[in-house]
Amino acid sequence: MTTLICGSLAYDNIMVFPDRFKNHILPEQIHILNVAFLVPEMRREFGGCAGNIAYNLMLLGGDATIMATVGDDADPYFDRLDRLGLSRAHVRRVPGSFTAQAFITTDLDDNQITAFHPGAMSFSHLNKVERAGAKLGIVAPDGREGMQQHARDFAAAGVPFIFDPGQGLPMFSGDELLDFMRLADYACFNDYEAKLLCDRTGRSLEQLAGEVEALVVTRGGSGSEIYAGGERHVIPCVEADALVDPTGCGDAYRAGLLYGIANGFDWPTTGRLAAVMGAVKIASRGGQNHQPSREEIAVRYERAFGARPW
Repeated sequence: MTTLICGSLAYDNIMVFPDRFKNHILPEQIHILNVAFLVPEMRREFGGCAGNIAYNLMLLGGDATIMATVGDDADPYFDRLDRLGLSRAHVRRVPGSFTAQAFITTDLDDNQITAFHPGAMSFSHLNKVERAGAKLGIVAPDGREGMQQHARDFAAAGVPFIFDPGQGLPMFSGDELLDFMRLADYACFNDYEAKLLCDRTGRSLEQLAGEVEALVVTRGGSGSEIYAGGERHVIPCVEADALVDPTGCGDAYRAGLLYGIANGFDWPTTGRLAAVMGAVKIASRGGQNHQPSREEIAVRYERAFGARPW
């Protein structure tokens, strides 16, 4: 089953400041802030929600198709997709723009200063879902207009999809979020996003769960919950081999959800597979550097839950 992943492709530029921000920022001078941090350590990671989800779905053996917009600087990402065997047939290059990217500076106390440039993401609405021939989809964080357009496109085409606004949720009003929920078949949020969703819509999680076939709430180390069919399935957190980097863990989890839905798994199995994918990812730095085989993923699932998912 072809799964269309609408969302961002992005570069994450990560820099380490070998000191503490507090030693260089004077509180009494904050109104004229002018600081420069020497960052001798820097790395660039391939990221973006669509890229991360597709990568993890590929590890599971799923058929992932990316729909995204990129800029003039996308050749390194294109080369990577080609090496991985991930189609870029529905990745549009927008001339005169940069690919979306984050610039993240971290100090010795793990404080972060981040600047995010959306770039070509702002043109994501130019992509059309109906041209992809998908049987399942996800609307992940992307340009505001693009997320709305793709949700409408999925619904009009009768293609079931997950609404996953992530860090893009604050862009939408309560009424707009309710529109998404009514169009979507499934929805997924972390615990902070779920609280914000309830605040903006004036609805409880149980009420919102009535709008979709399944509503998923992830709670980090406390596991996750799936509201489906009038039931609340509690999914335990899977212990990771190491806690290295949470970047992209939510995307890995969502790949597990998509794989479970595409293959007709029940909700407890789907949620547990998603939890395994999050645990595998957190033991590796960056969103796309873990490389477990499908067999290794099945072994991790069995180790956690006493049986294999396939």
